[in-house]
Amino acid sequence: MSEFLLELFSEEIPARMQLRAADDLKRLVTDALKAEGVDAGKAEAYATPRRLALVIDGLPDKTPDVREERKGPKVGAPEKAIEGFMRAAGLSSIDEAEIQEDKKGRFYVAVIEKPGREMADVLAEIVPQVIRNFPWPKSMRWGEGSLRWVRPLHSILCLFGGKVVPFEFEGMSSDSMTYGHRFMAPDGFNVTSFADYKAKLEKARVVLATEDRAKAIHSAASILAKDEGLKLFEDEALLTEVAGLVEWPVPLMGRIDDEFMSVPQEVLTSTMRANQKYFACTDKDGKLAPRFIVIANLEAHDGGAAIVNGNERVLRARFADARFLWDQDRKETLEARLPKLADVKFYEGLGSVGDKAERIAKLARALAEDLPGVDPAKAEQAGRLAKADLVSQMVFEFPELQGLMGSYYARNDGLGDDIADAIAEHYSPVGPTDDVPASALGKVVALADKIDTLVGFWAIDEKPTGSKDPFALRRAALGVLRVVLEDEIRISLREVFSDSMTIYTNHGHQWFGKGPQVYRDLLSFFVDRLKVYLRDRGTRHDLVDAVFALEGQDDLVLIVKRVEALSDFLGTDDGTNLLAGYKRAVNILRIEEKKDGASYGGEPDAGLFELDEERALFDRIEEARSEATHAIGREDFAAAMSALAKLRAPVDAFFDKVTVNADRAEVRANRLRLLSLIRAALHEVADFSKVEG
Repeated sequence: MSEFLLELFSEEIPARMQLRAADDLKRLVTDALKAEGVDAGKAEAYATPRRLALVIDGLPDKTPDVREERKGPKVGAPEKAIEGFMRAAGLSSIDEAEIQEDKKGRFYVAVIEKPGREMADVLAEIVPQVIRNFPWPKSMRWGEGSLRWVRPLHSILCLFGGKVVPFEFEGMSSDSMTYGHRFMAPDGFNVTSFADYKAKLEKARVVLATEDRAKAIHSAASILAKDEGLKLFEDEALLTEVAGLVEWPVPLMGRIDDEFMSVPQEVLTSTMRANQKYFACTDKDGKLAPRFIVIANLEAHDGGAAIVNGNERVLRARFADARFLWDQDRKETLEARLPKLADVKFYEGLGSVGDKAERIAKLARALAEDLPGVDPAKAEQAGRLAKADLVSQMVFEFPELQGLMGSYYARNDGLGDDIADAIAEHYSPVGPTDDVPASALGKVVALADKIDTLVGFWAIDEKPTGSKDPFALRRAALGVLRVVLEDEIRISLREVFSDSMTIYTNHGHQWFGKGPQVYRDLLSFFVDRLKVYLRDRGTRHDLVDAVFALEGQDDLVLIVKRVEALSDFLGTDDGTNLLAGYKRAVNILRIEEKKDGASYGGEPDAGLFELDEERALFDRIEEARSEATHAIGREDFAAAMSALAKLRAPVDAFFDKVTVNADRAEVRANRLRLLSLIRAALHEVADFSKVEG
């Protein structure tokens, strides 16, 4: 068993492509080996700005011998069929085939034996194929060659068992040589193994593993900040990106001019992050400090003074631009920006962003009128202004600041913290780990925004299909679920959908008659999203179906309370046994009703009871049903389940002592009506027919 080492050395690979490229290199080589019958075992891939590397430990020196049996036509088959079989199997004569026999008769079998090949020869074929077919998102061709690669490819290091795997590719010869840091150690050097390769790269100022570079950056940058009494602003995505920009990271600290610190800190951090890849620092109160950290790719002779000075000059110009945008934007109020939204299309068939802002305003007001502690007038105002910052110069430059800049402009306009907070929060939650809006007004505007989007796209039949969801409608529905459930907001989804549809209609959308279908489809969509949401909390999906199957279930808070109570109930012995009794009763009813062509609903006749178990069950059903109904009325679903639990013993006794299919027809029908009462009683809290098990 021997070690395989491959390095593809090139000009700088874009940081955003490196990790994917390392994974692709590993996958392509291991899949090619698997096709040769070789298990690659432990394979590790690495990426730096100038190289992709792969090491596989424990490859055999030869591929395994392969014996393949290829079934052919029957003995005595037409000559053409036999000739075709011989060509496919590489036989010169049919006598070279074996004859085997099964139930269908005797047939020819070609036994093809392929002896194992030297692994070095296999690798010499695989590597060029992998390089030529590498799936870069973008690639280029240079010089006179035909190869397309992300950047010009300079050399190929390819070793197996410490020896060069020889091959020629696009004018390059594979060898054992690689190169160090572009500036600090540019000369080439030979390696004999992965351990030797990694150690020599380290001496040549190259940290091979992305995670090691990221750790080094974070550690050194944190120390720099701590030495100044500050804290590094954590940014995992930026850390990963910067680790892909340098081979030998050297953090340096620069200063931000005090004159720029009056600009919102999110603007400054966005400028540093997006344009310059700088890390921000915060003081003990979490506020942006007038310092930044730049990651150099070399150890400068002057300790980095010139690098810091140059980056400070660049940042000063960037911040001057940002301050200009900030100053210009504040000259115009959010209200004054609203007419410009009419020129920004929201989506074909759904009007402009200005139209959407008006719809959000009206729906937010309608929601606020049904919720305690929310001023409908403020909800309408916040909804109308929520999208106004989209036509500001700052958001045009930094789209990720939408909403947040609107809150700054709202405060500048004197609209108050509640309106400003609602504008900042209305996009939330963006993802499953994002916080829901903290303010009541923010929750209302966020719900209005997301529900308007969902109803609109459903009305024009632009729904998610399979794995495709280009308009993030699943995320919008999950956002509604989280806002409603995490704060226990009591709304009727059907009524809110209806309000939204009415608002669309009043704005000129001709969707008459579509409403009921939209409501049904959207509710079904929310059921699916709720299943996913509750599944992550350990709740079974069938319990959601059991509750939603009841008439008029569209209050998400109550639905979840019912589901939780049902889950707790079915986790008890009483619940498990009562479910079994219910299913037995329903199965008997289904069979007998189908056979008789009749329904056995309605009240049983107490005068036809022949056994004490019938009377006891009837009395207990009426008692339990009454208790459950009253408990549901006060939204105490645990008490409703406790009431139903009292049915377990009489149901068990009934099936133990009573024969449903009595000889007398009227007694049989009466007992079937009693079973129907069991079904009706349990359906007070959920449709138990939807419960699995």
